[in-house]
Amino acid sequence: MPAWNDYKETARSRGALAYEVYIVQSTPAGSPEDLQRVLPDHLAYQKEVEAAGNLVLAGPTSDDSGEQMIGAGMIIYRAESMEAAREIADADPMHKQGVRTYTIRKWLINEGGFSLTVRFSSQGFTLD
Repeated sequence: MPAWNDYKETARSRGALAYEVYIVQSTPAGSPEDLQRVLPDHLAYQKEVEAAGNLVLAGPTSDDSGEQMIGAGMIIYRAESMEAAREIADADPMHKQGVRTYTIRKWLINEGGFSLTVRFSSQGFTLD
């Protein structure tokens, strides 16, 4: 298996975007009541991380059936290094207070795309 940075350079050399971000998979470690108690602090922290330019996307994930909310989430950060991304994740009140645990991995975005439409008068948007 190639080293990560070697693979990233290979991807770039063949014309891929090779945009590196960090994916945090956050899993409940406390009770549903604990999750609800810490949620306001977690959401305030997410706003701070977003304002600092480090939050790409974040939100809850379902169970395997797609039918149940289980208190898990996925967060994608921009950061200078794995250590910097880990510092951001560690400071999240959900993780800091032990209500959730997490794993973190680098993700190299090579393909895909989306369209964003913003409607100011209706304060709405579509993401396709």
